[in-house]
Amino acid sequence: MKDTRLRVQSLVIALILLAFTSLGARAAETSDSFLSDLHTFRISNYMALDAYYKFSANGDTNTLNEIVAGINAANDAMDRLGGDSTGVLTGEQVGTLSQEFDKFKNLMRDNINDVRKTGYPDLRLVSDMANQALEMNNMATELYETARESNETATSPRVEAARSAAVKMAQMMAKYSARTNSSVSQTFQGSASETPLDVQAREFDALLSTVKKGNSSDKALKAAIEDVASKWLFIRNSYINYNENNVSFVIDRYSKGILKGLANTIDLLDGTA
Repeated sequence: MKDTRLRVQSLVIALILLAFTSLGARAAETSDSFLSDLHTFRISNYMALDAYYKFSANGDTNTLNEIVAGINAANDAMDRLGGDSTGVLTGEQVGTLSQEFDKFKNLMRDNINDVRKTGYPDLRLVSDMANQALEMNNMATELYETARESNETATSPRVEAARSAAVKMAQMMAKYSARTNSSVSQTFQGSASETPLDVQAREFDALLSTVKKGNSSDKALKAAIEDVASKWLFIRNSYINYNENNVSFVIDRYSKGILKGLANTIDLLDGTA
């Protein structure tokens, strides 16, 4: 009888421990999804901004569709953040970010309509949008750090470096697009408070170096990182020497390839690919 009671007690304890382990795993997964949504939000807004600069120069419908796709992706991420019930961030924090995003969307709409109406951008409006994008994404980054610090399960340093590298690349790509798609009479080059492109490029170097560190036995992961590194090597000097004449569409294409490669790298590091 005593042995039976002990076996029952052991079984109950085991079930309780299993339940707590399962809850912890689900909480970590939910928190990581929250971080992933904040990451997607930042990338998508810069993708929309990059597309706008091209649209301001060519008025192309396909480019307009790229803007819409970027805004929609950011909007979906914002909706998921707003519906989160984990309590990683307060409702006020998420609400404030949502309000800043609304301002950005309104400025994007006004700038698109302005180009459609006059055939060229209003530099004051574009500057307002660029500054709003930077302020909004800086806020998103601060919330990302707050959410990450509140997480009981720390995320991988390589994943964090890859996400930071992706945000850096998206930001660089948008700023470079602002420069190359402005006419001679339009000196607007993106937000004046942003870090210069050559400095950002060297920051990207450091982040990519961190991503490269670690176990390289996973062939798919190794291939993904090598693909990012080779594409970066091809366009790095264009970002470093941004005042020189470069082939902008090649830089845009390779930058987007790097973003795609980093997204694949993050999935492989997370074990979700």
